Amino acid sequence: MLPGKILGGHRPPLQKDAPPRQKARMAAIFIMRAMVLDAPKQPLQLRNVPKPRPAAGEILMRVSTCAVCRTDLHIVDGELPEPKLPLVPGHEVVGRVEEIGRDVKKFREGDRVGIPWLGWTCGECKFCRSGRENLCDRARFTGYNIDGGYAEFVVADARFCFPIPDGFEDVAAAPLLCAGLIGFRALRKCGDPKRLGLYGFGAAAHIICQVASFEGRKVFAFTRPGDIETQKFAQRLGATWIGGSDQPPPEKMDAAIIFAPVGALMPVALRHLEKGGMVISAGIHMSDIPAFPYHDLWGERALCSVANLTRRDGQEFFEIAPRIPVKTETETFPLEQANEALTQLRNGQLDGAAVLIMK
Repeated sequence: MLPGKILGGHRPPLQKDAPPRQKARMAAIFIMRAMVLDAPKQPLQLRNVPKPRPAAGEILMRVSTCAVCRTDLHIVDGELPEPKLPLVPGHEVVGRVEEIGRDVKKFREGDRVGIPWLGWTCGECKFCRSGRENLCDRARFTGYNIDGGYAEFVVADARFCFPIPDGFEDVAAAPLLCAGLIGFRALRKCGDPKRLGLYGFGAAAHIICQVASFEGRKVFAFTRPGDIETQKFAQRLGATWIGGSDQPPPEKMDAAIIFAPVGALMPVALRHLEKGGMVISAGIHMSDIPAFPYHDLWGERALCSVANLTRRDGQEFFEIAPRIPVKTETETFPLEQANEALTQLRNGQLDGAAVLIMK
């Protein structure tokens, strides 16, 4: 089943002879507010749009919160090609199941659910059949190919949604659905590093710093040079050493994760690796990586990217997150201020994650 086009929905016809007030009330039931992207490099527009309905295998969720991800920014800024247009962005969505489509067994109405970036895969290709559904060539993504959570309601394939563990309020849970999940996949891709570098200390790094510290790893946090406030933030979350990205760590690292979309940081991190170490790019978009001497790579060092996530990543992360417990640093914005949240993210003005809340 391919997910259907959501923006537009379906609604039953109003009775022609219904009184005007009744018509208005009935119409309101089938309308929702959403922030809509009409074209890349343009601000989102607040609109009243038809409320979607769940097809077979889907749930309709009343959105409570939706975190603002750097991937949303890449889509809005035109750095990721061919998004569905018009588009409702957002893929770190928390809310309650309002209605279930036919054949949904996983959830019931009223359940608290999270919707992540991975929205659908074919289940048939060599990647899906080998446990690598994150690489499916036909995969579709929430807030990119499928309308997302910058809205009062959203539909999603129930198979790709997660129950939210108790102990996480809706605002705190939202960043876990991408910053947490992608960061967790990147951490596991590193193997078993004793000394881990995190370049770019934002929404994802501030979560993964807590996971790595909980597991007994030394965390070296690299921020923008001179960013004292972010360095204090990293120290508060358990980083062993904090410095600017232009500084060397106190000792060689076993692995490093690049969360900032800055390709020049890849060879920088590579130079500070122990032999056999790995540098992971955790972003879906990054500026070009400059040339570097082979000597920096020699010694079985490696460069690797992380693409998307799998449902297994979610299951494992949501098992460990409550045991730490992960604390997310957030700043909330009402839905209609989504453009302001994106601007602050673009300008590096946020510690932690921006989260949209529905009123």
